[in-house]
Amino acid sequence: MGGSRQRRRGDTRQRIQDVAIELFAEQGYEKTSLREIAERLDVTKAALYYHFKTKEDILISLFEDMTRPMDELIEWGKGQPHSLDTKQELLRRYSQALNDATPVFRFMQENQATVRELSIGESFKHRMVKMLDIIREPAAPLTDQVRCVSALFTMHAGMFALKDIEGDPEDKRQAVLEVAIELVTRAHSGPRES
Repeated sequence: MGGSRQRRRGDTRQRIQDVAIELFAEQGYEKTSLREIAERLDVTKAALYYHFKTKEDILISLFEDMTRPMDELIEWGKGQPHSLDTKQELLRRYSQALNDATPVFRFMQENQATVRELSIGESFKHRMVKMLDIIREPAAPLTDQVRCVSALFTMHAGMFALKDIEGDPEDKRQAVLEVAIELVTRAHSGPRES
């Protein structure tokens, strides 16, 4: 019985997050109220407060859910050899994590000022630096370090820029991943002979 009650709470929490991110995307974070979230869910404000006291709490919970796979990926990467295979696999896994968190990631892209004001912005930046440390060689030439930075940003920018382009979402994700892997592969290979 306890497991069933816990699952219902988890389902309600997830429903609140889904509706909140939907409303944040439709009308913006600042213009969305807890009352509107409760109305869309067809619950009382008190029921909403049981799970989240503020809309910032909802946003932070969404961010924590999105970054949990990133944290696991960073821990995995730190324990691997600093090889090209590790770097490529990190990008593959990160691509999937971004895909799984598309609504939250899009919110972050489209509401950068809000994200910067909240603690989640600095936290996300810190995670990006950790990922970069795994895929770049500190002693590499500057152009190769830029390629590694660009690989991560390609994944972010590609997801955002391609959202309105016609085509299968998985094909678009694979195309972005291919470019990111090419950048890291080129950086890992070092300078080419002329």
